[in-house]
Amino acid sequence: MAETGSDQAGDMKHDNISSPGISDQEKEMATNAFEAFNAGSYDESLKHLDNLQELNKDDYKITMNKAITEFYKSGQTTTGILKQMLMTLKNQMHTAVEDIDGLDDVENSILYYNQAVIHYHMRQYSEAISIGEKLYQFLEPFEKFAQAVCFLLVDLYLLTFQPEKALHLLAVLEKLTVKEGNSKNGKGEGANSTNKESTALKAEFTAMIEAAKSKMHQYKVRAYIQMKSLKACKREIKSVMNTSGNSAPSLFLKSNFEYLRGNYRKAVKLLNSSNIAEHPGPLKTGECVRCMFWNNLGCIHFAMGKHNLGLFYFKKALQENDNTCAQLGDGGNGGNGQAAKMFTGIPMCALLANKRYELLYNCGIQLLHIGRPLAAFECLMEAVQVYHSSPRLWLRLAECCITANKGSSEQETKGLPSKKGIVQAVVGQGYHRKIVLASQSTQNTIYSEGQSAAIPVASMEFAAICLRNALLLLPEHQQHDSKPDIGSKSCSQSGSTESGSETSDACSGKTQEGDKFIPAAPSSPLRKQEVENLRCSILACSAYVALALGDNLMALNHAEKLLHQTKLSGSLKFLGHLYAAEALISLDRISDAIAHLNPENVTDVSLGVSSSEQDQGSDKGDLEPVESSGKQTPLCYPSSVSSARATMLFNLGSAYCLRSEYEKARKCLHQAASMVNTKEIPPEAILLGVYLELQNGNTQLALQIIKRNQLLPSVKPISSPDLRKKPLPFQSSQPVQPIQTPSSFTQVQRK
Repeated sequence: MAETGSDQAGDMKHDNISSPGISDQEKEMATNAFEAFNAGSYDESLKHLDNLQELNKDDYKITMNKAITEFYKSGQTTTGILKQMLMTLKNQMHTAVEDIDGLDDVENSILYYNQAVIHYHMRQYSEAISIGEKLYQFLEPFEKFAQAVCFLLVDLYLLTFQPEKALHLLAVLEKLTVKEGNSKNGKGEGANSTNKESTALKAEFTAMIEAAKSKMHQYKVRAYIQMKSLKACKREIKSVMNTSGNSAPSLFLKSNFEYLRGNYRKAVKLLNSSNIAEHPGPLKTGECVRCMFWNNLGCIHFAMGKHNLGLFYFKKALQENDNTCAQLGDGGNGGNGQAAKMFTGIPMCALLANKRYELLYNCGIQLLHIGRPLAAFECLMEAVQVYHSSPRLWLRLAECCITANKGSSEQETKGLPSKKGIVQAVVGQGYHRKIVLASQSTQNTIYSEGQSAAIPVASMEFAAICLRNALLLLPEHQQHDSKPDIGSKSCSQSGSTESGSETSDACSGKTQEGDKFIPAAPSSPLRKQEVENLRCSILACSAYVALALGDNLMALNHAEKLLHQTKLSGSLKFLGHLYAAEALISLDRISDAIAHLNPENVTDVSLGVSSSEQDQGSDKGDLEPVESSGKQTPLCYPSSVSSARATMLFNLGSAYCLRSEYEKARKCLHQAASMVNTKEIPPEAILLGVYLELQNGNTQLALQIIKRNQLLPSVKPISSPDLRKKPLPFQSSQPVQPIQTPSSFTQVQRK
């Protein structure tokens, strides 16, 4: 948008020249001021403008041009001052954008356009769009100005994920460009066609038209990438390569295209072939291409499932971003702050260069995937200060808290059985040797006590607040869906990380009319189905956290809401029944719990229906990773219907135990043990077996079960897929309910 700024200044000065009713002297002064401005002689331009203002003190356009000349004289570093000056001029005219209702008001269009440009660079996209759309209604008479307004609006639509609107405007721009080209060519064929000056002007005009066409092709590629329309994108990529060659912008766009197609190696190769060293830099273009380069590599490696390598590249991107901010000065670290101070000292075009919060978001998601929830929590907590209206981001923070508080032991993390799950300690020797079994209290995580739950620490109490925020940010009546992307301006776009699996709809490229979006920055906006998937994930996590905090009524409420969702994945349905059963047992409603624990309730344990949501990354400037294609189910989660039904049976046995129906409980244990491998039977199930044998007066068999860490030694279980000992929340934000044994004849244990 830097070039837009200079265009706007030129137009304004020309406006003084062409205004009717001015004398020849005023016209000459205006022309001299305009030429001096274009030559970079800002002091001389200001002198001419001062002289012009003495002759015509009532023309606000002269004051506006003086403000813009002062702005360029400062190196475009006084954005806040220019914004205040334009606002003052607008107030003096006693008019607002909403009041523009006729062509008479179009004379003030340059003032409004300048305001829109400043809003754009200050990331106030809604305000800029409202001004731009109003101006768009009066573009016909002003061809050059129309092009500037259209390009500004296209950029804004892409930054706010409205690719359909961007494509419509690009079609209008193409017509304007063709029309302007034909008219200029017609004039050029006149009497002076042999004149050298005319030939030079014609060549310059042709070059300008070609540059505009190249820019339009790049915008189209960005729009098709956001829409996931790969066929249309492929056609436009060819046009971009033909018009721009192997420039950094074209190679970044082609890399993003290959990334979406799943050709990750080719995407990396294209990025590596781009000569980013020749890029002018953020002070001139407002883009840190080196930062985009490392970010996009991180996105691609995330999609390949190489999370540690992806994290390495994101950290490199953060370093580049910090170096850029250091060059720009303290103002570059902003995103929030006092208006006057924050936008002073750095060029206006560089205000969009800082991508710190998008990169922190990407780092946080990567850290969550590699099992470092506390480090992820720190990154996401910093990002949420800027992107506090993103339901996905609040869900990710809750996942960090859940993972950090799951009380994982080594054997639990690796999915390995161990007597440590049952035996807490052995006291004495020989005849006096005693075995101390783990109690209910020692198996639960100890949460923060005596401090406010609102303090941002990775506790389950704070997870409950995060999940409540996430639910409140979702629309009441389903609206929206999406997935993060990456790309910034023309120079890049490569992908965006998210943990979930809503990619299926997004990648199909089918955008239905009337399918509204809700923003979820720094990720792409959410479409209707993604909102529903996200709601299911949040409800599952909410039920899990409520159980951990002992709020059984709230847990039951969340679990029942989850089970009533229209499009519910098999995995979340399984969790919903488990969570509801545990809450009901704690509320002493055993019969209702038994209905939920019926193994026939489990018919599918797949993670998707378009399962959760994608996350990580951010598209705003080319920053965002995409859904991991190599995503695996955590080891603690049942990998088949039979192992999930075994989990239900173990818990059903606990429920029967609480009603003193020991024979039914024993049958459940026998049946469950025959469905899973002996080594995969969880410690809680073994404790249940011990309890049943003690109730039966079979002390010796109970001791044998403990010593061998084997449930019902007389039963030979068949080998079958994984049932890990404690199902835990898996990364796509869908927690799993732990199986349990009765503790003091009361309840099924929870995590």
